[in-house]
Amino acid sequence: MVIFSIDEWICANVAETRRWHAWFERNPAALDVAIDIAQTKSVREFVLHIVAVDLRYAERLCGKEVTPYEQMPQDPAQLFTLAQETFERLRKYAQQAAQADLRTEIEFQTRSAGVIKASKRKILIHTLMHSIRHWAQLATELRKAGYRTDWPHDLLFSDVIE
Repeated sequence: MVIFSIDEWICANVAETRRWHAWFERNPAALDVAIDIAQTKSVREFVLHIVAVDLRYAERLCGKEVTPYEQMPQDPAQLFTLAQETFERLRKYAQQAAQADLRTEIEFQTRSAGVIKASKRKILIHTLMHSIRHWAQLATELRKAGYRTDWPHDLLFSDVIE
């Protein structure tokens, strides 16, 4: 069986998030582009959504108190720093998590889907898919608005996996 490790997946997410951070530093006006994804009205709000959701799931996995959405930093630089810290939390969690812990189901309140119950394994995988999926949506929306990113987003072009 071919195995794609969670650590490799985290590294891919870290690399993509770093590219977005650098790109927004060069294209700050793109943060104010109007969009309609995940109950957000602008790219700035959408970046907040991506980071907030990933952080809140990481906190749930680690048994920490979940940061209220309203207490998330609004500054993009702070959000991208928080995103990197979140992926490090996920990496540490994944490295120490026992299979029994990954099978543990937790129940929690979401902002848009009510109360959900899921295994920690499912939440971990969802979290890693969440940001990659949303960054892809964002690349499309920005391209339509006249802002092209300057790197290929596909894993195939990443230097994460040989």
